[in-house]
Amino acid sequence: MPQVIMALPSLLAGIVGGARTLPIEAETLAGALDELVRRYPALKVHLFDESGAFRQHVLCFHNEESTRWLGSLDRPLAAGDVITIMQAVSGGV
Repeated sequence: MPQVIMALPSLLAGIVGGARTLPIEAETLAGALDELVRRYPALKVHLFDESGAFRQHVLCFHNEESTRWLGSLDRPLAAGDVITIMQAVSGGV
């Protein structure tokens, strides 16, 4: 099973013990995300809505390519791939 790197924003690092990157073993992008949530269940509510889709403010990239337009997260992974999770942050004065 390929080992990939999961990169998380600093806002979520506290949930995973302060790490900004985590090694994950998975065959597909969906499998990597499932493994991440299996290890750290508290992440689920921050990443996914009730239907299992990414929340609107969450972006996911596979090797710098947005997954928003893939149609499916069943994309195969290769060793060394990088999956990056980003969160939009907004606010006011």
